[in-house]
Amino acid sequence: MNEVVLLSLSGILLGLGLYGVLTKKNIILTIASIEIMINSAIFNFIIFSSYNNNPAGDVVALFFIALAASEVAVGLALALMMFRIKKTLNIDVMNSLRW
Repeated sequence: MNEVVLLSLSGILLGLGLYGVLTKKNIILTIASIEIMINSAIFNFIIFSSYNNNPAGDVVALFFIALAASEVAVGLALALMMFRIKKTLNIDVMNSLRW
């Protein structure tokens, strides 16, 4: 497949993720949007790695996949704690990390 098409798809994914982060008020949807943006970056690394026939991009992509998994775990743990305290997942209500 043409690299321009793949990079365009990656840009579209980045745009969708950015739109979700800027417009959604639910913390779970915001975390999902951040994941879409991280997947877009991973996709870019894989595209350029295959274009240059260099496996270093694949190694970086695997590292970013592990980083994204830990980001989701921490984000969901924070969301669970804030839900227990504030009884909502609305980001506007969660303006303070103090108890």
